Parts: sequence; C-alpha cells; structure tokens
Amino acid sequence: MEKINIDFTNYETELSEKFKNRKNFEPHNPKMISSIIPGTIIDVFVKPGVNVREGDKLLILEAMKMQNLVVSPVRGKVKDVRIKQGQMVPKNHLLIEIE
Repeated sequence: MEKINIDFTNYETELSEKFKNRKNFEPHNPKMISSIIPGTIIDVFVKPGVNVREGDKLLILEAMKMQNLVVSPVRGKVKDVRIKQGQMVPKNHLLIEIE
C-alpha cells in the first residue's frame, strides 16, 4: 500500500504493475535534435565542429510528402551528425547533437 496526499487528505492505494514499471520522465534536452515523425532526410546543412546559432538551418526531413526544415533551437557547436542524406529515420531518432 502506498500513501498519497491530495489537497491535505491522506489516501492509501495500491500501485499497478504497469505504473511501477513505467518509464521515468526525462525533460527534453534542446541540444539533442530528434525526429518528431518518421521520414527521409533530404539534405543536411551542418557537419561536426560547425558553430550554429538559434534559427540556423540544420536539415530537411521529408514526411508525408512535405519537406520540413529543422532549425537549431540553441546556440552552440555541432558535436555529432547521426544521419546522412537519403536516410530513412523512425520517430524519435537522434539526428544531431549540439554541445
């Protein structure tokens, strides 16, 4: 039995196995650029070691017949480019890492 407090009222509850085995929340890291949808890399504009500013073009990801321009959300140096032109990527695939 687990005890929880909601609005100054104490409750006892049992946690389900699904809840106990859930993936812990990890806050989004803006320096790790990942694909939000599956698609194909049309073009990559940066290489490791290149300095980028917020808003600089990083790559074009084509998904559902639309070309999506991915820009840098932060200022920094490109640490790693984990994709290449023509590569198909799944959802949540790490594309570019900025330091």
